[in-house]
Amino acid sequence: MEIDPVTNGNTDTVMTEPSTAIAPSRPVSSSRSSQLTESIKLEHQLLRVPFEHYKKTIRANHRSLEKEVSSVVSSVGDLADNDWSKDVAVSRLTSLVSRLQGLKRKLEEGSNVENLQAQRCRARIDHLDSADVENITEWNNTKLKRILVDYMLRMSYFETASKLSESSNISDLVDIDIFREAKKVIDALKRREVASALAWCADNKTRLKKSKSKLEFQLRLQEFIELVRADSYKQAILYARKHLTPWGATHMNELQHVLATLAFKSTTECPKYKALFEPQQWDVLVHQFKQEFCKLYGMTMEPLLNIYLQAGLTALKTPYSFEEGCTKEDPLSQESFRKLALPLPYSKQEHSKLVCYISKELMDTENPPQVLPNGYVYSTKALKEMADKNKGEIKCPRTGFVCNHTDLVKAYIS
Repeated sequence: MEIDPVTNGNTDTVMTEPSTAIAPSRPVSSSRSSQLTESIKLEHQLLRVPFEHYKKTIRANHRSLEKEVSSVVSSVGDLADNDWSKDVAVSRLTSLVSRLQGLKRKLEEGSNVENLQAQRCRARIDHLDSADVENITEWNNTKLKRILVDYMLRMSYFETASKLSESSNISDLVDIDIFREAKKVIDALKRREVASALAWCADNKTRLKKSKSKLEFQLRLQEFIELVRADSYKQAILYARKHLTPWGATHMNELQHVLATLAFKSTTECPKYKALFEPQQWDVLVHQFKQEFCKLYGMTMEPLLNIYLQAGLTALKTPYSFEEGCTKEDPLSQESFRKLALPLPYSKQEHSKLVCYISKELMDTENPPQVLPNGYVYSTKALKEMADKNKGEIKCPRTGFVCNHTDLVKAYIS
């Protein structure tokens, strides 16, 4: 579907460290077990999506069965209450038998679909249950592939997503059919057609009503607006009486606002009503459908890949990351990561580690930082090696500034 302490610009790369105190060591197995437990807590969506789809299929099959059985029973009763001729009675009974055979085929098809969805739920439960400290690497690799497939599906790369899921044997752990269903509705809305979206609302009417969704109402309003745009005022009035009147008790103000377009028409320059005829209204409907779709299945609006990347970028984001002098080692030097990190807060740095730009080694009491006359900082070890090679001369690798080794000033880390 298409669902920051500040570092000195003259110093080297700064990486955050939660504390300099030495924490009690824990066994590796205990640490991995804790990590695995936290990871499983984030798998709500993995179970919720197929379970909701399974419930939806059961309800649809049950409604279809009740409707067909009720109709057959009514026909049998009508046949018994009336004195039909033998030929008519045989003809009607034959028709009922054919109908019952058709119902049997539907029930078998529905049962097969339910079994497949139940199998998918079971596969996901087994997948979570298989998570263990011993196979955490393999389990995390599978999780990464699931996250990549989720991203591809949201970006409408269905063929690539299908190939990756099949080659990785994770077809039961991803939701390709669910996203295909959403894609059909979104494509129809982009073509300015509401029939598919209204059918989706009808299929999920109970759930949408429980969550107090306004999607169906907004779709009906848009359909009314399109009739007004086409100057079909009589049809618009009839449409309003049939489809908009039931919403009057709960959405009267919005109804009055939209119904006034009958007087202002699509050519109006009045901003309040002109906005209703703007093409962007269809984009709003697409976004609203995505929200309701994700809410229905317990999905996140953002792709899981973005969420996990942002979780990591939160710890790396500093004002220095957005400056021109940002080192290439910083992931935020890339524009795509900067875009993802834009809405995130800056990381809190209580203690810092200085890393030498030249040697990439840590600068500490054993290898203290030294400041050049131009303000740039490098490690004592790296500068000494440079001075030894160049007869005591130091050249700043970033500015080209040249000085003598005796001009350096030792810096102290507080």
